[in-house]
Amino acid sequence: MIIVMEENATEDQIVAVVDRLVQLGFDIHRSTGARYTILGAVGSRLADLRGLELLKGVNKVVRVSSPYKLAARAFRPEGTRIVAGQAVIGESHCAIIAGPGTIESRGQLEMIADTLVSRRVRIISGNVTRSSTDPFGFQGLGEEGLRILREVAAARGLVTSSEISSHEQLPLFERFIDLIRVGPQNMKNFTLLRELARQPKPVILTRGESSTIEELLISADYLLSGGNQQVILCEAGIRTFESYTRLTLDIAAPPIIHKLSHLPVIVDPCHSSGRRDKITPLSRAALAAGADGVILELHHDPDRALCDGAQSLTIDQFHSLMDQVEKIAPAVEKQL
Repeated sequence: MIIVMEENATEDQIVAVVDRLVQLGFDIHRSTGARYTILGAVGSRLADLRGLELLKGVNKVVRVSSPYKLAARAFRPEGTRIVAGQAVIGESHCAIIAGPGTIESRGQLEMIADTLVSRRVRIISGNVTRSSTDPFGFQGLGEEGLRILREVAAARGLVTSSEISSHEQLPLFERFIDLIRVGPQNMKNFTLLRELARQPKPVILTRGESSTIEELLISADYLLSGGNQQVILCEAGIRTFESYTRLTLDIAAPPIIHKLSHLPVIVDPCHSSGRRDKITPLSRAALAAGADGVILELHHDPDRALCDGAQSLTIDQFHSLMDQVEKIAPAVEKQL
């Protein structure tokens, strides 16, 4: 349930309500907004709402019927704003996360990083492991790739992002990565999510290819209830009967999620389409639909990429897209 305190509620009154809820068997999560303090009470035990409403300092008590509580919009009506270094995701900000799908070399990453800096993009991404049906293909640079990403980003004041594939990688990601991304295949990997909930860095949680929006929010709730309040949702396409693209980008996901949840949501048009020629129009559509940002795969020579070149923008295409983003962002009341 959600307990909304009075605007002028004192700290002693808030503590008294928290103590009462704990006595009733609830786990409490506190959210302090600009005007109100909101308490999220998570637990299966029923409570008499009338008794709680009579406590001093309580404005109203709302029973939440959805399977996700802390991720619900009611818990933080004003929305969540995630800050990582100089990058901001959520509220009125439009975040661009870009980089090679998989890091191939230091020289490649430095060239791409310089391109990002020239367009004032603050977050550089690059994976160091790759799930593939070809066990003999390029599988990524592993720990070496993380070190390269950290060093290249640090030299340019950029924030790092990479996809984690196992909880065993977490010690390395805690050292080198600022924004830890969970891929669609791991959206329900609760062993991994439990470990990520215990560490302080923001997590980008990607919707599974066959998962509903509600299931995505339940997984986000698991992270939030575990202690990590810095969760970003990512729409990266769902599986349908359409086969022209790898997946079908659910362009309705951003506005739906914004209505249901306070968490920011970004879109990955590269993974969803699998086609370089569809990335720009899908990015435009995502931002126009209210997404808080996009993740872009960028390669200096995608036709000779070791993997995923078909879904990577060229440098020139990236510049062209950024020119368009700079026009779209103000139109939807967002800033880069």
